[in-house]
Amino acid sequence: MDLLNSIVGQINDVLWSYVLIILLIGAGIIFTIRTKFVQIRFIKEMVRLITSDAGSKMEGQQISSFQAFCVSTASRVGVGNIAGIAIAIVLGGPGAIFWMWIIAILGSATGFVESTLAQIYKVPRTDSNGYLGGPAYYINNALHSPKTAVFFAILISITYGLIFNSVQSNTISLSLQTAFNFDATMIGIVIAILSGIVVFGGLHRIAKVTEYMVPIMAGIYLLIALGITLYNITELPTVLSIIFKDAWGIESVAGGSFGAAIMTGIKRGLFSNEAGMGSVPNAAATAEVSHPVKQGLIQAFGVFVDTLFICTASAFIVLFSSDYQASGLTGIQLIQYDLSLYFGDIASTGIAIIVLLFAFTSIVGNYYYGEINIKHLSDNPLYLNIFRIFVVAMVFFGSIAELSLVWNLADLFMALMAITNIIAILLLGKYAFIALDDYTQQKKQGIKDPVFKASILPKQDGIYWWKDNNK
Repeated sequence: MDLLNSIVGQINDVLWSYVLIILLIGAGIIFTIRTKFVQIRFIKEMVRLITSDAGSKMEGQQISSFQAFCVSTASRVGVGNIAGIAIAIVLGGPGAIFWMWIIAILGSATGFVESTLAQIYKVPRTDSNGYLGGPAYYINNALHSPKTAVFFAILISITYGLIFNSVQSNTISLSLQTAFNFDATMIGIVIAILSGIVVFGGLHRIAKVTEYMVPIMAGIYLLIALGITLYNITELPTVLSIIFKDAWGIESVAGGSFGAAIMTGIKRGLFSNEAGMGSVPNAAATAEVSHPVKQGLIQAFGVFVDTLFICTASAFIVLFSSDYQASGLTGIQLIQYDLSLYFGDIASTGIAIIVLLFAFTSIVGNYYYGEINIKHLSDNPLYLNIFRIFVVAMVFFGSIAELSLVWNLADLFMALMAITNIIAILLLGKYAFIALDDYTQQKKQGIKDPVFKASILPKQDGIYWWKDNNK
């Protein structure tokens, strides 16, 4: 096991330090230029779309645009947004936060493209009204590469549905043991039962759960960070100055070199917002919208929510502490220590509750991706139910296990997912650009609610993969 862990770790070092950074940054720059900075030009439209769709009533098993946004946010906003940022600052210095912001801005364009493609190439569900889609679907239906689609579907089902969920439940278990001295086995049983209730309810139940939990989860954490920021408002210019100076090596504050700030910020940004990874499009495809670009814009804004809002909140909590370097702490312990400076001993309980919310929503969001891809592999409900049983079992296992090898395997599978997806969206990006031009033209014509017509796209073997299935 130690040998396997070492080999997997060495492979991950190459993939995450060189291959993926080049691919993800390169794709972000290309998509930013080709969409003419869609992530900047359409910010107002992104906010309008999200706020106008919140609370929408859907028929049957249909999933609203806002619900799909909450599912994807539930998956990518996890404990890494708390603990991971503290680790980034300790290792790379405050300057890492600046480069994390840059990666989020570039990644937002990538997020737009992959989610727009997911909407264009989604397919109707066979078991109820609604849709399924994501990289496995556009790789199969647009690139006509079924073997690659199956490969991706298997990777994401294992990575998100099983491995990542065991990691999330492990984090819940550790935080509750620390705060309340609960027994790990009992924690595992309770989390497994709650997870089972949600995942056996299917995609619609998950969408309903995350629709309520995600705003509460993010809102509580952002309010805490806002309160701390207002309390230290006179120090805010200093903190921002430290971030920018350290980012360019002008003032070395912590974590070592200028290069450390760049590499740590880039890695943290890529891990955090998942733009280009091929995970978010699975949720984006399930939304009921009149035009693919709508969901593309909403998911692009999701990158900002994850990195510019949640991760920045964690960064400010750490940086407003005058002795974060001298504390000798990192990760969740550092955040817990910093919060205790403001809230005393209750901080431990508060962090445990926040971790529970963040991690549990990630469990149900991760499962969501798995179900969509299991359905790509087979329509037989038996296989889906077997997958659900494995998910619940892994949630329990994660609560009581040591997970160093599991983490490394997750990183490897995620890297292979990202490489597969980025190549696909680079090849298919032109269709997202056509859809964006169409949406822009309709808005210029005064059409408040643009409608997509598949006929604007070039024919692909005589088939359009859209809900009206024009031929």
